[in-house]
This record gives sequence, structure tokens and C-alpha cells, in this order.
Amino acid sequence: MLKKPAMRHPFLWVPSLYVAEGIPYIIAMTVSVILYKRLDVSNTDIALYTSWFYLPWVVKPLWSPLVDIYRTKRGWIAAMQVLISLSLFAIALSIPSAGFFPYTLFFFWIMAFSSATHDIAADGFYMLGLREDEQAAYVGVRTAFYRVATIAAKGGLVMLAGYLEMRGMTIASAWSITFFILAGIFTLLSLYHFFLLPFPAYDHPAPAASPLQRAADFFHIFLLFFKKKDIMPLIAFFMFYRFAEAQLVKMVAPFLLDPPAKGGLGLTTGEVGFVYGTVGVVALMAGGLMGGWAVYKRGLKYWLWFMACAMHLPDMIFVYLAYALPKNLLIINLAVAIEQFGYGFGFTAFTMVMIRAAEGEYKTVHYAIGTGLMALGMMLPAMSSGWLQDHLGYRLFFIWVVLSTIPGFLVTALIKIDPSFGKRVEKCSP
Repeated sequence: MLKKPAMRHPFLWVPSLYVAEGIPYIIAMTVSVILYKRLDVSNTDIALYTSWFYLPWVVKPLWSPLVDIYRTKRGWIAAMQVLISLSLFAIALSIPSAGFFPYTLFFFWIMAFSSATHDIAADGFYMLGLREDEQAAYVGVRTAFYRVATIAAKGGLVMLAGYLEMRGMTIASAWSITFFILAGIFTLLSLYHFFLLPFPAYDHPAPAASPLQRAADFFHIFLLFFKKKDIMPLIAFFMFYRFAEAQLVKMVAPFLLDPPAKGGLGLTTGEVGFVYGTVGVVALMAGGLMGGWAVYKRGLKYWLWFMACAMHLPDMIFVYLAYALPKNLLIINLAVAIEQFGYGFGFTAFTMVMIRAAEGEYKTVHYAIGTGLMALGMMLPAMSSGWLQDHLGYRLFFIWVVLSTIPGFLVTALIKIDPSFGKRVEKCSP
């Protein structure tokens, strides 16, 4: 019997694991919106129902202990990737059906739940499968390949569907074939991980303990988060810093796709894949990298208000686009790139505040709680964004989005940051 390798070279599995982590999230949160818009679902229904896909990420801290207690992280990864693959195949089969909307929503939700659980297992496996020095060295690799997955799903996949539409296929057929292709690719990715992921020595279920004791320990750690100093301003920041962006993000793709008669820009599916899914994502990555470098050089306190402004002020670009309705793709690309760059730069502040909130003995669990609050802060405003847009029209809706940035500025003022937090530590000369 062949010995199972405890370690493999990180490049054999870290990049592909984070591609597998990124694809289903982007499919659920962004590509589903474009799909439903192309299938003539109303903006009200798109925003309301696709916002529910955030729910597994909101509540995942509550079931994350189960991933530790039962089976191995490797086993959870394999099981969740199979579920994601099956969900994608089911979505592909459901798209051409008469009752496509409830069917696809159901399978998207299964995929979202599987993806959130996969995130828990994959992040834990990353720490088990790498030495401590390798964990630090490969942080940039995992982030980069997560973004590669974003471009592949939000850009490449949407452009493929647009290409098939342009070749004369019906919209339903084009998207069904696209999802079949994606399901096949994800299945191959799952098989790759089944054979190539290492078998870390410490990847085993947590030591046995009574269910009652485990529950008590978990809720003790959970409650400690809410007893932290200045926790209420931090919770307010998690809930309202992205209040405007949560509404905007659900309506960007519908705005780009809707014809000028309905107040949109009238782009094709392929053009949306390029503008929003490729140029926009690259700009987002650049903003994030710039934000990380800025905090490293001067600390979060110095950059906090710059980042808040970068996050919120570019939303005014969509007011311009809604009134001007430019046909020039260069102008549209530039506008989306500026907004996404600002979002990437401004989101760095959000990430750093979450890290600050998680400081202490139970930082892994507390960071997961922070991400759950972040998802809740996105989910609730997004649910009503389609209804608002349908009643206000794009012009007034984007003006409302700009006004919705006010809570983001108010909660930024509540945050207290140590001047040295996040800043590079200068070495003193001997």
C-alpha cells in the first residue's frame, strides 16, 4: 500500500485550492445576478433572492466547530467540492426549464452553503498543510489565485456566455452550456485535489469531548467577542461601512445590461464580462495591493479617512454614467476601473479593522465572527436595492447610493486605531 504523503510542494495545491474557493462565491454573488438579468428576472427579485446567498457566510461561524469535530479538513474539502460540482450541473440542467427561477435558486443556495463550509475547511487545511514560515510566504499566492478565480468566473465565464449568445444560441441555451462547462472544469479540479492534496499529520478530528462541553466552550468563545473593549463601534463599522456598496454591487450588472430606454448602458453580455469581470477586477486587485502597501508604510490610522473616501466618493461615477449614458467603451471601462480601484483601496481599512477586532486568544474564531457580521452588513441592504431601483430608476437610485455613503463616514469616525497598528516596524541600529 502506498504511503500517503504528509506534505507536498505548496505550488501543487495552494493555487488550485484557492481557485476552488473563489469560483463558487463569485458565481453565487455576481454571476447569478447577470444570469437572472439575461433571463428577464426583475431587479427587485434579483436583489432580494440573490442576497440570501450571503446567509451561509453570515452564519458559518456557528457551524465551523463541526468541521473541527467531524472528519478531517481534507475530507470536508473533498465532500464540499463534490457538492459544488453537482450543484453546478443541476443549475445547468435547470436553466432551460420553465420553472428555472426557483430551481436554480435552490441549487445556488446549496452551492453557497457548500462553498461557505469549504472556506472553513480550506483555510484550516492551509494552516495544517504548510509550515509556519510557508504560511506567511504563500499568503500572496492564495490571494492572487483567488482573484484569478474571480476574473475567470466574473470575466471569462460571462464572456463565454456572451459569445454563445452572439453565435445565435438562445440565452437559456448559452448559459446552460456555459454552466455545464464550468461544472466539468470544477469536477476535474475536485479530482485533482482528491489525488494531489497532502495528508497532514495533524489533520484529524478534534479530541473527543461531550457535545454539551463543546457547546459551552464554543458559546464562551463566541460571547468573548462581544465583550471586547469598544465592540459596539466595531460592530457598527462592520454593519455600515459598506452600506452603500452593498446596494450598488447588486445593481451594477443590471445597469450595464439594461438598454438606454430603461436607463441602462445597453452593453452585451460579453462586454459586461470584460468591463466588470476583467477590467474591474484587475482595478480592484490593484487598489487592494496599493492599500496593503500604504498601511504597511504609514499604518492604518494615517490612511483610514483616505480609504473611507476612496471607498465611497467614486460611487458618484455611476450618477454620471446614469445621466450621460456614454456609448464609448473606453469611458465606461475607465469609470468602472476607477470605482473598483477605490473600492479595493478602501476595503483594506475594513480588513484591517477586522484583524484588530480579532486580536486576542481566539483570533481565528473571532475573525470568523467578524466576517459573518461583514456578510450580514452586505446582505440586508442588498435585499432591498432592486426594489429601490425599480421604483426610483437608475438615476435617482445612484443618487440614493451616494447619500447612503453617509453612514459609512459616520462609523469611520467611531473607530479608534493605534497609530502603529499595521505599520512596518522599523529596526533600530545597534
